[in-house]
Amino acid sequence: MKTKAVRIYGVDDLRLEEFDLPEIKDDEILVQVVSDSICMSSHKLAMQGNKHKRVREDLSARPVIIGHEFCGIIEKAGSCWAGQWKAGSKIAIQPALNVPDGSGKATLWAPGYSYAYTGGDATYIILPKEVMEMNCLLEYPGDNFYLGSLAEPVSCVVGAFHAQYHTKAGSYVHDMGIAEGGSMILLASVGPMGLAAIDYAIHNPRKPSLLVVTDIDDDRLKRAAQLLTSEEAKKHGVELVYVNTKELSDPVDHLTYLNGGKLYDDVFVFAPVKPVLEMGAKLLGHDGCLNFFAGPTDPEFSVPFNFYNVHYESHHIVGTSGGNTDDMKESLEMMAKGELNPVFMITHIGGLNAVPKTTIELDKIPGGKKLMYTHKHLELTAIADFAEKGKTDPFYAALAEICGRHKGLWNREAEAYLLANAPEI
Repeated sequence: MKTKAVRIYGVDDLRLEEFDLPEIKDDEILVQVVSDSICMSSHKLAMQGNKHKRVREDLSARPVIIGHEFCGIIEKAGSCWAGQWKAGSKIAIQPALNVPDGSGKATLWAPGYSYAYTGGDATYIILPKEVMEMNCLLEYPGDNFYLGSLAEPVSCVVGAFHAQYHTKAGSYVHDMGIAEGGSMILLASVGPMGLAAIDYAIHNPRKPSLLVVTDIDDDRLKRAAQLLTSEEAKKHGVELVYVNTKELSDPVDHLTYLNGGKLYDDVFVFAPVKPVLEMGAKLLGHDGCLNFFAGPTDPEFSVPFNFYNVHYESHHIVGTSGGNTDDMKESLEMMAKGELNPVFMITHIGGLNAVPKTTIELDKIPGGKKLMYTHKHLELTAIADFAEKGKTDPFYAALAEICGRHKGLWNREAEAYLLANAPEI
């Protein structure tokens, strides 16, 4: 059958093309993709091309479909999976497959980076056997697709929280997870991933008692404070404080003051910016753990770090890149129960035609997540701009009215209207 997909051929060479998919093998599954959220990792792939670690072969000779934050419906399951997976099942995937390479290590293969016929920015794709063999195909029970596309980025946050560790005096056993009832600070963290971290910090079972959130943009901080309120945090036993550090003469001193003059148990850095990372290191308390969440594009990226404190203050550093399958299952379960509702991450809507430009320019486009509906032809449009666009286009006028009834957020009703009325790709 034919598919339309965005494939990468090299640095910033993304092409929307139509081509034939082969017949699926007995150990493969055919999927209709409905939605895909554009990840900054896809932008980094576009910047690096063949140099990206997850690329297996020369892209100019074997282009791959990009996108890995997708949700869709099974069209057909090969005979090997017929008893487990059925046509019509709604699914999401965990893209970090971690396939053993035979030497005791895991490959870096992933949908959206490594496969000719598997990626989120397509109308139809073929899942290779390793997706199922590694239990990375996950049933999504929700009544929408957009949250399914957010499960992967939310799982990255879940994984980061689980990767934190602390110790007890006299023991070197790692107590995994954030310091329960401790102090946590999220730096440069009111972008889409930072918002997900605030949401999870408030609503997951293992919570801090104090959560400080910083950024240097008043508008973004104001939006975060409206979406994830201190009142909601208080209901769950968390004191939530938002701080703009831009005008502070001594940010470390001020942020320490907010913690009763103490340094922090858990520090997360959500921007690959040297001064922010250096500030994070200075905010670490005894047995504190710093999570460098934001992946840099420069392989030589480095900052000074106080190794005296590593030795005498037991400072720890972790870096996480994506969640694992259990993290994604936790994300899906919490969303299904209504414990997490990361819809506030979505600020823009588009169609498959908008994917190449959006992916290449992602670091220059303000706002949060860009959600693409892969069977539709739509220019990338901010939800906040629906009303203005609706003055001349009834389609956007309807979307503006629907989102206006949902606090300006994307929602199931808006998605249903888009799927029924937006032009096909």
